[in-house]
Amino acid sequence: MMKNYDTTTQLKGERGDATREKLLATAIDIFGRYGFDGATTRKLADAAGVNLQAIPYYFGGKEGLYIAAAEHLAALIGNHVRDLRAMIHGRLAELEEQGQPMTPAEARGFLTQMVQRMIVLFVSKQSESWARFIIREQMEPTEAFTRLYGNIMRPMIEMARRLIGAILEDDPASEHIRLRTLSFVGSVLVFRMAHAAVYAQLEWETAGPKEIETLHRHAAELVAILGAEKDRQP
Repeated sequence: MMKNYDTTTQLKGERGDATREKLLATAIDIFGRYGFDGATTRKLADAAGVNLQAIPYYFGGKEGLYIAAAEHLAALIGNHVRDLRAMIHGRLAELEEQGQPMTPAEARGFLTQMVQRMIVLFVSKQSESWARFIIREQMEPTEAFTRLYGNIMRPMIEMARRLIGAILEDDPASEHIRLRTLSFVGSVLVFRMAHAAVYAQLEWETAGPKEIETLHRHAAELVAILGAEKDRQP
């Protein structure tokens, strides 16, 4: 009897996890398309193919689902660079313990890997719904932006800042490096935020192996030109 009970409990738990995952994946898309006000609980539940009561049951209501969707989105993006972030953090910590700065060459290598991975993600079909959600939060920030920024955007930007600071041999906390980093990040984000224009300009219909290789080379070039010329100071 105990064995049957355990099996039934496990199956219920698995169904519950699947329902929750369906709602989170659907919420990112629906909230991104219609905004918080336009995404009714009925629309969310129907799109996910779940019972309407699943939203208050798992998330306490639409607002809870919205915040959870933002956290889920941050986790999805973070999964794509988790191993690389851990490697870079580990190397920076090792150098700090030794009292040594990261060399520009090593920083370029790490930054190139990071940019190559992000560009490929940005041109993927998967990131379309992500971009819509994030753009809405950029235009009218809510608590969801706080979660997105704190969980993925700030850590990624700050890591890029440290690497660009090492490349340009300048203080990562300086206004100069902060601005250079934001400009650099913008040159990568264009591949998602201006996706249609990118494809039109490049005359691409899809991003297959050939196009991905082109993007990898472009990412390396973006990093290579950092610090190639000294900034002109007013």
